[in-house]
Amino acid sequence: MGEKVWYITTPIYYPSDNLHVGHAYTTVAADALARFHRLKDESVLFVTGTDEHGQKIQKKADQAGQSPLEFVSGIVEFIRDPLWKRLGISYDDFIRTTEERHHDVVQEIFRRLLEKGDIYKGVYEGWYCLPDETYWTESKLVEGKCPDCGRPVERVRQESYFFRLSRYQERLRQYIIDHPDFIQPTSRRNEMLSFIDSGLEDLSVSRTGISWGIPVPGDPEHVIYVWFDALVNYLTAAGYLRDPAQFSAVWPANVHLVGKEIVRFHTVIWPVILMALELPLPERVFGHGWLLIGQAKMGKSLGNAVNPIELLDRYGVDPVRHYLLREVPFGADGSYTEEALILRTNVDLANDLGNLLSRTTAMINRFAQGGVPARVVEADDGILSREAAKVSGEVDEAMQNLSISDAIGAIFRLVGRANKYIEEQKPWDLSKNQQTIQLSNVLYGLWETLRVVSVLLTPFLIDTPARIREQLGLDTPVLHYREAEFGFDGKDIRVDRGEPLFPRLEKPQAIVPDQVSQEESLIGIEDFQKLQLRVGTIRACEVVEGADRLLKLTIFDGQRDRTIVSGIRAHYDAAALIGQQVVLVANLKPVTLRGIVSEGMLLAGSSDDALSLVAPITPLPEGARVK
Repeated sequence: MGEKVWYITTPIYYPSDNLHVGHAYTTVAADALARFHRLKDESVLFVTGTDEHGQKIQKKADQAGQSPLEFVSGIVEFIRDPLWKRLGISYDDFIRTTEERHHDVVQEIFRRLLEKGDIYKGVYEGWYCLPDETYWTESKLVEGKCPDCGRPVERVRQESYFFRLSRYQERLRQYIIDHPDFIQPTSRRNEMLSFIDSGLEDLSVSRTGISWGIPVPGDPEHVIYVWFDALVNYLTAAGYLRDPAQFSAVWPANVHLVGKEIVRFHTVIWPVILMALELPLPERVFGHGWLLIGQAKMGKSLGNAVNPIELLDRYGVDPVRHYLLREVPFGADGSYTEEALILRTNVDLANDLGNLLSRTTAMINRFAQGGVPARVVEADDGILSREAAKVSGEVDEAMQNLSISDAIGAIFRLVGRANKYIEEQKPWDLSKNQQTIQLSNVLYGLWETLRVVSVLLTPFLIDTPARIREQLGLDTPVLHYREAEFGFDGKDIRVDRGEPLFPRLEKPQAIVPDQVSQEESLIGIEDFQKLQLRVGTIRACEVVEGADRLLKLTIFDGQRDRTIVSGIRAHYDAAALIGQQVVLVANLKPVTLRGIVSEGMLLAGSSDDALSLVAPITPLPEGARVK
């Protein structure tokens, strides 16, 4: 490994239960980035895995009547196959913290830091959150509970080894300031600077009284704190202490991709460990947002987790991957709904892409007897070639910036332009009027645009690029990003029109979240009364730039103007909404969408692709309560 390897990691997942679609979101995103860099002819190391130690695992195993290793191994196998296999996750290394290679690295790092004086022995007295396996001081608690998950904490007092976080506080703070791309997006960077400024205290990095973990070297009554153990996996997978040649080619990591709830561990504890080891820090830690159910974080313990295997069974791998990557601007929170998945599949994959392929192959069969026409360059209007070149550059830039949804949006803008081009050029009229050169250029341009699209979609979708190429008469897989250049020689290639890429999905097939029955989903009148539903009037409305489904509305609710971002652009013209009355949820927790703080939600009814806002039949005063 002489050249620098592009190294990307997901968090290693905690196998206390099967993973949900939120975990799939993280891993599919990392997979798309890894596939993109491979397509750019870069050496890639893509690592995911499982974090298998800790008190929580030990308790779960005891409850199941199994050893901890037996308990986690069944879940790990489910993660690898069927989950990651069916989602097309192309990891290069799946690391388990129970592996001997990791055990050895963790103990040696602990020993070195102990010898250096960055780890010392003392007594810990404070608060501990078992679900998060996190220690907290009194000052960090929120209303006496864990500030991360909001659950109760327990008071503990025990002998412990401590890691000198405080020694590195100013050095870490200065590093973050000097390297503005280290923590992304910017909102996470600001949060971490604020956390550091509140003061870093030395971290307890061992526990006594539990056996499931890596023992402290020379002191086996202590096991190493699960987060210290877990973070070191990124070094283990890179070959640290085992393979110097590999490690020099791989480290530092290019991207640690993590959920926003664990950014603190990866941008405070982890970089200080690396500083203490005198190792370079990762180039970027990207803390993406959550997939929400309503306004709540998805989670097994909350009873609202969606099983990704059920989604794959019903819709297939590419609709699920497309939805996860396309729907939410990467870095922001987004709400999961099955209706949105179906809408994305119908609009993007079935209507736009599927119809373009169907129409193009049908017209080549009809007007060119199935053979790809030659391009007469000097007579070509250049519309599609210029758009393809522009989009190819935008996809490249967006992926370098981890803006995955923007990259896919650019690809579907090219698909939309090609569909519009058909209506502008009217190939049927060109044939009727015997404008053979122009007809050849139009048909070639459409065929070539679809070929370029098949290249650009390769990092994101698993089966679709090959299916497109098969119908275009191409029997070779995509090997390199440069194949997205316009001007492929289609001589002697014949299209092979096949079945539609994606049948339209007519009816939502609601998947009930794991462990939540229909009876349990019923609510009482006291729950409904918690909602403040009020009438408001739309005073202003505009399109959210760069978002094909969002409108930004200014609504007067009887007391003030409030901003609401709503995904109704496909159903309503912005200007036509001004002056209309609507019903809004007035006490919904604000969320940030595309950098805009949205202060509520509009009520609407939907059926298949139709959507209608809820409004009073006769006008009511703004602020009127809906009961």
